Amino acid sequence: MNKTTTAASLALALGAAIAVAATPAVAQDYSSGTSAKEKCYGIAMKGKNDCKAGAGTSCAGTSKTDYQGDAWTFVAKGTCEKTPAPTSSTGMGQLKPYTEKKA
Repeated sequence: MNKTTTAASLALALGAAIAVAATPAVAQDYSSGTSAKEKCYGIAMKGKNDCKAGAGTSCAGTSKTDYQGDAWTFVAKGTCEKTPAPTSSTGMGQLKPYTEKKA
């Protein structure tokens, strides 16, 4: 092996190790029980939800309408029910999916 190949292999291995080490930290931000984020239903705009939004959708960016009651987005813990959601019965975001009220 020449020096160029060895240096490139080392750089690639280091990059992969850094990427693998960073992955659990990102996942922990949303899934850990001590996370500072929570799911908030009814505040996402059309196509801007963070993940599954009811029947006929798969994941992020698939909500079909603004303020869809079964589409959620992550917000800072404690702020969901203070965030406007015009389709909610309370007019604020909800911690669980809901059926939108009629206008």
